[in-house]
Amino acid sequence: MRRVATLFSALTLATLGWTAGTAHAAPAPSPSAEGAGTSVSAEEQRAAARFWTTDRLRAAQDVTALPAARTAKLATAPPTTGERVSVPPLPGPAAATSAPSTRATSPTAWTGGGLISTTAGKVFFQNASGGTFACSATVANSDNRSVVLTAGHCVVDAATGTGYRNWVFIPGYTGGNRPYGTFSARSLFWEPQYVSTRGDANWDYAFAVMNTLNGRTLAETVGAQGIAFNSQTGRHVHSFGYGGSAAEGNGERLNHCEGDEFPDAGRPGSTMWGVDCVQTGGSSGGGFLADFSGGGGYLIGNISVSAGANEIPPDAGQ
Repeated sequence: MRRVATLFSALTLATLGWTAGTAHAAPAPSPSAEGAGTSVSAEEQRAAARFWTTDRLRAAQDVTALPAARTAKLATAPPTTGERVSVPPLPGPAAATSAPSTRATSPTAWTGGGLISTTAGKVFFQNASGGTFACSATVANSDNRSVVLTAGHCVVDAATGTGYRNWVFIPGYTGGNRPYGTFSARSLFWEPQYVSTRGDANWDYAFAVMNTLNGRTLAETVGAQGIAFNSQTGRHVHSFGYGGSAAEGNGERLNHCEGDEFPDAGRPGSTMWGVDCVQTGGSSGGGFLADFSGGGGYLIGNISVSAGANEIPPDAGQ
């Protein structure tokens, strides 16, 4: 993520418990505002785990974007500089080294295994009207070993500021199977600017802190990808998600795209960069990774919007 966003310094490094104590870490910038979010009670967490039966998983609609996101008012572009902070990946117990993958200039089934096969997964949630939906997310390394990165429109209604409920993450989801179980959220966090602008995609990223399962944290169970803040732009990147088209396996398998980043020139005020490869509805929130090798890398953004043949994440901060 590349924006010098106060959410990442105030919320990520503190509330989410990010560690910056690595060889590549730099001091986080001082926050000027707090992130927005909601907490989930213990009873609601248990209810969410019970709620997602196999039938409800199948019936969930793939999310593309909230209606508000299509009529969003653009915010002032955020700063373009900031301290570079990176947190390395955390190997998972079941993360075998992946085989080389073919270049994916269109959504392609991921068959390489490795850390991404355990740390990428599907998100399921329910909105205030009772509708059920599916997105994608990725485990990000943090001190509490419990954080996933996803899209803002997979966490909160930008029109009302209401966080979604019955929010769960299923790492390694494949064909309805839950190889590592179902993790329910205990907290959801998003950028306040995403709501105040009624869905400006520049701010369309969010984090969830997940509950433990069988006495183990999420990252202890599946590992975690690294994450990088204010990183270099214009690099070769990979994106991963559960697109819902027939060509992508109807949301039942993990797909990937890759390409060299270029700036989003299609929206006034955009701070986003994208690639020439588009995954469809259901991939929203899936991770963009740089320095990707052996199934692991550094999260620099998440799947948010598409424009023609381009897939564009809110790369927090160019």
